[in-house]
Amino acid sequence: MRESTFREVSPDAPELQPILSGLFGEYSARYGDYFARHKEQELTEWYLPPQGLFIVLERDDEIIAMGAYKPYDSQTAELKRIWTRSDLRRQGLALVVLQALEQRALKAGYQRLFLTTGFRQPEAVRLYTGHGYQPQFDLSGDLERYGQPPHDGRLRFIKVIGGYNVAEAS
Repeated sequence: MRESTFREVSPDAPELQPILSGLFGEYSARYGDYFARHKEQELTEWYLPPQGLFIVLERDDEIIAMGAYKPYDSQTAELKRIWTRSDLRRQGLALVVLQALEQRALKAGYQRLFLTTGFRQPEAVRLYTGHGYQPQFDLSGDLERYGQPPHDGRLRFIKVIGGYNVAEAS
C-alpha cells in the first residue's frame, strides 16, 4: 500500500472543495433536504488550532479522506467531517482519520469527544460503536425511527479520552 500522510488545512482551503462536494453530495443522496431545517451554522475559526483542527489524509498528493474537530465545551471536542472518498471505502481510512483526531484532541487538552452522525449511516454507527464511542440513543431496532419526530435525525456519541492513551485503547 502506498504511503498516506496527514496535513492540517484551513477548512476553507480551495483544495478541499472536491472532497467536501463528495461529502455533501452523499448527504444529499441519503437525506435529500431532511437536514435543511436543522442546518448548523459553522464558522471557519472553530476549526483552527489551538481549539480546533481540520486534517486531510493524502496519498500521491491527492486528498483521500478528511476529518475535523471543534470545541464543544472546555473539556470536549466535537468531531466533524470524517469522510473517505467513495472509491476508497472499506480500507480502514475512516478509522485512521478517527484515531488521528482522537490523538490530536487529547494532545490539545480535551478529555472527551462528542460526535453525531445521521440515522441513514449504519457504517458510521458501526465504526464509532466498534471503537469505544458510547451511543446516546437506543441501538436496537431500526435507526430510521430517529428520522421521525420528535427526533432530529442526529445520532449522538460520546467517548472519554482523558486519562489514557487513545491509540492503545482503540
